[in-house]
Amino acid sequence: MSVMTGGKLKLVQAALRLITQSRSLTSLGLRELAREAGLNPNTFYRHFRNLDEFGLQVLGYIAEEMKTGVRELRRMAESSDQASHDTVAFVYSYFLSNPAATTVAVRELHGPSPILRRALEVQLNASAREMAEDIIERKLVSGLDEATIHEISHMTIRYILFRAMDYIEKVDQRERIQLETERFINRQFRGALVERLSPEEIAERVSQH
Repeated sequence: MSVMTGGKLKLVQAALRLITQSRSLTSLGLRELAREAGLNPNTFYRHFRNLDEFGLQVLGYIAEEMKTGVRELRRMAESSDQASHDTVAFVYSYFLSNPAATTVAVRELHGPSPILRRALEVQLNASAREMAEDIIERKLVSGLDEATIHEISHMTIRYILFRAMDYIEKVDQRERIQLETERFINRQFRGALVERLSPEEIAERVSQH
């Protein structure tokens, strides 16, 4: 995705300021949006054909910001446990700093626009694929086939998004939610490793503990 500038960027950022827990992306009025962006209402149609196209740009803007931060954290991590800790910490920190963007992602995944729902699915799948490829390339989890790593990455991305609103709204539970998310990720990988063991190997490992 090309970097947004000018009026297009102002409109996207205005939408994220206007979004609240009670309002969806597709419910924003064009005049209200333009006023918040400090632009003439006609400017909208110079950049976007309709609200669905605008929504796609908003979702892309959110996705690029998050992917960049998560990618950098995973590059710095030295183990799968550290990778999951740093990634979870960053993503929840992003959710907290950008509640409007988070609300958009959570709501539009089940929202009225099929175009935005499909776009979100594509973005979630791309994030999961990138996460899996990074794990495979850096050999963070040895002993698992690539298909299993992709499957777990797919579940992980959706689990984190599922917990996003709780993290934002339930201040006293944030630390617990973050720890639960880390445990979820690590248990998925460890459970998959155990599945590959024979009954004899499992019995031997249990007896050693």
